[in-house]
Amino acid sequence: MVHILGINLPDNQLARFALTSIYGVGPHLSHRLCARFQIHDRCRVKDLTPFQTTALSSFLQSPRTALPVPQYPLAPINFVPRPPSKSIQELQAEFSAARAAQKQKREEKLIQMGKLPVVDTKTKLGGKKAPEKKSKDPLTELRIESELRREIRENIAHQRMIGSYVGRRHAMHLPVRGQRTQTNAKTARKLNNLDRW
Repeated sequence: MVHILGINLPDNQLARFALTSIYGVGPHLSHRLCARFQIHDRCRVKDLTPFQTTALSSFLQSPRTALPVPQYPLAPINFVPRPPSKSIQELQAEFSAARAAQKQKREEKLIQMGKLPVVDTKTKLGGKKAPEKKSKDPLTELRIESELRREIRENIAHQRMIGSYVGRRHAMHLPVRGQRTQTNAKTARKLNNLDRW
């Protein structure tokens, strides 16, 4: 049995379904995690390699500090592979340099055509440093387990503190989003309070 964040994942269950037992991880997110760590769709938890389990658990503990996914160049149709004389790191460095040169060439072409204004990179935004791009990887903003529960609790407490309609409905243990209260409010009475977990 595999333990990730203190949660037991059953051995005979498919890995993509077993990951949904972690609070805050749904089917879509578990599919993304499996793709990130190269876990096959039909792979069971017992078939995960030790590297995959440790990588998965370390990523889920702190997604913001995780290393970015390596990007490999796509091969053209007439590609003939070279003999493996270079390491992956050297190939990655070559690929990054080629992309940077291609981007620079594209920008120069746009400047020559007059579609892009000439801007000094040091004095962008009135002498301030240009803002860094946000990560395109949605998994870095992942909130699961206790962090997600705390966020939900804080949101409910905030709604109650400002005295909004939603906050008052939470305080009265009633449905919050317009459901009927004459019948079928059992679940709302259980869930809609500040001390949700």
